[in-house]
Amino acid sequence: MNLTTTLETECSEAVLVAVLSDLATYPSWMGIVAAVEPAEPDLDDPGPAWVVELRGQLGPLRRSKRLRMCRTTGGEQFPITFERVERDDRTHSLWQLTVEGSAVGHDTGHASGSEQPRRTAIAVTLQYGGSLWIPLLSQVLDAEIDRSRIALVEYLKAVEAGSANA
Repeated sequence: MNLTTTLETECSEAVLVAVLSDLATYPSWMGIVAAVEPAEPDLDDPGPAWVVELRGQLGPLRRSKRLRMCRTTGGEQFPITFERVERDDRTHSLWQLTVEGSAVGHDTGHASGSEQPRRTAIAVTLQYGGSLWIPLLSQVLDAEIDRSRIALVEYLKAVEAGSANA
């Protein structure tokens, strides 16, 4: 499964990078991310690591999944990539989340005369290599993505106002 979604926001790129490069913020705005905690670091980790608990429900069926995810790129700028990096010597399905970002539009009305970005666009791609994906789950995930877009915009506004725990 390879799923990409996009969003434009008035939030600055710096705030977007700070929020989106820290998996600990995701439960605040993404409903399927039930919990995130720092993972025990390993010398072979390409970056910081977290244990992420995903939860989903389809009618009466509930499912949860725990993944050890490492940030493999980003942290200071886009792109930001998280990949599943388990440390149990077993083979695991691919989970990769990549966030790209770019300024959209410019505003030249500032006294300095310099162009300032008005909006930032992000594209988030989730790649899943497991065999447990069925079309009905895509509908559930699509609905969750729509809810998360709204929640992320509100969370970003709170961060910029200094009232979110980011």
